[in-house]
Amino acid sequence: MSTIFNRRIFLGAASAVALGLAATAASAQGVKLSLSSPASPTDQRAIALTEIFGPAVKDFASFQPHWNATLFKQGTELEAIARGNLEMSITSPQELATLIPGWSIFTAGYLLRDADHQKKVFADPLMADLKKQTEDKLGVKLLSVMYLGRRQVNLRIDKEIKTPADLAGVKLRMPGTEAWLFLGTALGANPLPLAFTEIYTALQTGAIDGQDNPLPTVRDSKFFEVTKQIVLTSHLVDQNYIAFSKKVWDRLTPQQQAVVQKAADDAAESARKKQLALEVELEGFFKEKGLKVYTPDVESFRKKVQADYLASKFAKDWPAGMIEKINAVK
Repeated sequence: MSTIFNRRIFLGAASAVALGLAATAASAQGVKLSLSSPASPTDQRAIALTEIFGPAVKDFASFQPHWNATLFKQGTELEAIARGNLEMSITSPQELATLIPGWSIFTAGYLLRDADHQKKVFADPLMADLKKQTEDKLGVKLLSVMYLGRRQVNLRIDKEIKTPADLAGVKLRMPGTEAWLFLGTALGANPLPLAFTEIYTALQTGAIDGQDNPLPTVRDSKFFEVTKQIVLTSHLVDQNYIAFSKKVWDRLTPQQQAVVQKAADDAAESARKKQLALEVELEGFFKEKGLKVYTPDVESFRKKVQADYLASKFAKDWPAGMIEKINAVK
């Protein structure tokens, strides 16, 4: 996901939201919870939120999801929450890092080990400061982490990719934030910013040579129809967060807050399990569709990507000792 905000305007809007957070909490009967996301309706995140989150909160809130970026343009959802025009979205560390630089630690390739590690890190006290900054500066409460999958390189060209050097000159679509584009460069490719909703056509026409996403996203968005191979780099254990308006959260009663939190956790867990199962199944699915699916020299990718990040300006924004704390989470 990507976003470009005028930082001053955005933070001004967010500050206005924050001023209202001290208002006395009141009963939230009839609360409207509109969610905007570029995800497709068949995405596991969308299915889980629609089938689990919505029914769980129906006694006091109306959950109204809008998929395929039909309500707000991709990258403007956090701004909409700050303005009070939207109650929920699915955000990413890459988006958050444009406003709170410390989040860029979770944009680094080969940091989180797997889905279980991802979940445990989000729940660990080491996340308290970043979560609080997000509430205080953006007016956004992060309810739960959603496992999007291990990101793989998906190409329309025939060239075999074994090391980062093989991606030289390859036009790889990435979301339009600096953090995402840096990851594309670290992988060895020539990253091009492009909205998610434009990927299929760009692959079809050759405007880009490839894109990177978890396997279920490749299936759900039918990118396999216009590509020839999947390179299993597993360069990022990708994650999204269920973002909730702090202003709306503070209007809920403690009992309602507990219901919303459990509903978010249950939806995230359901999507996580289904996403993991899909990843196992989809390698065979793509091979049946005629795509080459193979594992490159992952260690060569890991070595280059980690070295590039540690030498980058992003590392300077990472909270002191956080890498060690993340590594220590078992």
